[in-house]
Amino acid sequence: MKIALPDETGRKEDYFLTGKPLPHTVLPPDPVRVVYSAAHVVADPFAATDPSGQAAIDWDRTLAFRHYLAGMGLGIAEAMDTAQRGMGLDWSRSLELIRRTKADLPDALVGNGCGTDQLDPRDVTSIDQVEDAYLEQAEAIQAVGGRIILMASRALVQVAKTPQDYQRVYRTVLAACDQPVILHWLGEMFDPALKGYWGTDDFTTALETVLAIIEENRPRIDGIKISLLDKEKEILLRRRLPAGVRMYTGDDFNYPELIQGDAQGFSHALLGIFDPLAVAAAHAVNRLGEGDVTAFRAILDPTVPLARMIFRAPTQYYKTGVVFLAWLNGFQEHFIMLNGAQAMRPLPYFSGIFRLADGCGLLREPELAISRMKTLLALYGA
Repeated sequence: MKIALPDETGRKEDYFLTGKPLPHTVLPPDPVRVVYSAAHVVADPFAATDPSGQAAIDWDRTLAFRHYLAGMGLGIAEAMDTAQRGMGLDWSRSLELIRRTKADLPDALVGNGCGTDQLDPRDVTSIDQVEDAYLEQAEAIQAVGGRIILMASRALVQVAKTPQDYQRVYRTVLAACDQPVILHWLGEMFDPALKGYWGTDDFTTALETVLAIIEENRPRIDGIKISLLDKEKEILLRRRLPAGVRMYTGDDFNYPELIQGDAQGFSHALLGIFDPLAVAAAHAVNRLGEGDVTAFRAILDPTVPLARMIFRAPTQYYKTGVVFLAWLNGFQEHFIMLNGAQAMRPLPYFSGIFRLADGCGLLREPELAISRMKTLLALYGA
């Protein structure tokens, strides 16, 4: 099979597909690594709502994708930034998504994003407002039996003056949580509004603040996800975590070696890239559980160039690549996103993703993918 794809200059050349679709694999009930996929949402293209208005969601398709993830034994990180949280998905729609996922998949492993995005950071003047917003969301999530992933807060950056302000907020919120939570350290490459989180731009100082929060609230913390796209920083934090506190890699560039680990430990996973790579993640971790490290790396290593393309700068627009692959693979019937985000990447980006996804066996129905890629090319006049 072949398709004519444009290169970076717009010149078209034939590309011959070579990839063999990866097999569907189901993780055992107690896998060697805990694996969460941060899942995207499917927009409703027929809603009479402007793209910049409140999110119009195709609930059937959105939930069907979550069944697909759970059917492979993967956990679901719900209403996180991969679902365009804060970039098209507001708190009211996030809570509806959390409720629907819980009702549809009551026994699945699901962590739910808890933040402060009902606030406009420009209007926030006090730490109390941030605490109240966190507590409101925590109460609503726990009311439906949901577990919490404590997201970083744009509002907190605006009003916190010292590391002690962060310690105060996290102490208050964690005290209200009825199950151990996953903390989320999200770097400014994913959300520029989080620059200076933990009260500093210095990683070493921020690290000490995070560790102090974890030590003080140890019984209420399951683990921490770190998304800085820097494996050395993740390893440094991982080696200093108290016993029993999990490291969840959020490094969409270096996940194979971080999940494999070293003589001093390993990372579990909570990754946006494991939305389009779900089948590879399940297959690879299953082989790792069988003790076959070579096979684990042989499956995941070829996906890294694809991940680096999807998450290239400006990194916050990686969701466009995630949803593009969901469309190519038949998980939705259109390539329309909340907030019109399908337009946030250029055509050569999509051509590159197509090539790389094929090369690592992530086009599950190649003929369908070719047909849809041709539709996109025609839209661009290519």
